[in-house]
Amino acid sequence: MKALTSTAFSLPGQTSVYHGKVRDVYRIGEEKLVMVATDRISAFDVVLPEGIPYKGQMLNQIAAKFLDATTDICPNWKLATPDPMVTVGVLCQGFPIEMIVRGYLCGSAWRAYKNGVREICGVKLPEGMRENEKFPQPIITPTTKAEMGLHDEDISKEEILRQGLATPEEYEILERYTLALFERGTKIAAERGLILVDTKYEFGKHNGTIYLMDEIHTPDSSRYFYAEGYKERFEQGEPQKQLSKEFVREWLMENGFQGKEGQQVPKMTPAIVNAISERYIELFEHITGETFVKADTSSIAERIEKNITEYLHQ
Repeated sequence: MKALTSTAFSLPGQTSVYHGKVRDVYRIGEEKLVMVATDRISAFDVVLPEGIPYKGQMLNQIAAKFLDATTDICPNWKLATPDPMVTVGVLCQGFPIEMIVRGYLCGSAWRAYKNGVREICGVKLPEGMRENEKFPQPIITPTTKAEMGLHDEDISKEEILRQGLATPEEYEILERYTLALFERGTKIAAERGLILVDTKYEFGKHNGTIYLMDEIHTPDSSRYFYAEGYKERFEQGEPQKQLSKEFVREWLMENGFQGKEGQQVPKMTPAIVNAISERYIELFEHITGETFVKADTSSIAERIEKNITEYLHQ
């Protein structure tokens, strides 16, 4: 199995390229972006040394499906998916924040809560909560959008407004869209026997209008629990069966890596890489209700460049 870990395309009308943690983003003229979902995988804000076969295809196809399923809530950047690993969309000026929304107390929020923290991003948390417990209503805990290699930092609504990262009117729209998208994602997940636990959204502006950007409801940006057995596991204080990237983080932590200075990424054997790929396929099929069809990986980069070029020449 082959994985795409880097791209170096020369596309028609290309003016710049940005290589993110997972995606390579090509700017075309003044109006369009071509976003390539590579098979790179990141955890603890570190890009891991091995690519995960089919991961980019899965992320791109899940995101495209959910972007299409939420156009009645807010406009989004997607124009087309000319290749299983590519989305072409409207170029937006992104807000330098990520809107994190949480329905349950887990992950980094639980780790903070367990250590006595009772306020995250200006949101007060109730006393006496347990790991994986549902919040009375979803909470928004934004982060700054860090440059490559730096950690995203928690930030409150008040601080976002104080720093001018969004106007009060803009933030009100971001908040409204975030909660409505999370509600829709929760409903779709429930139809598939899943619980959407938490997720992140990114927004930007194009011609004065706020657009949803980037991915949505993928395992890289979201955490899912299986609904079946959730209550029993919660009551018995057992770990939830989940579909998310958390299993990658857990494997890294078990092997002494949390992205801290001086720590080495553990060796990613073919068995580990294959297991991660299989877990991503499992999530794809659960969340979409469709069988995953593996694209041809004999010459991934050539296939992608050809498909993008043909689309841009239309």
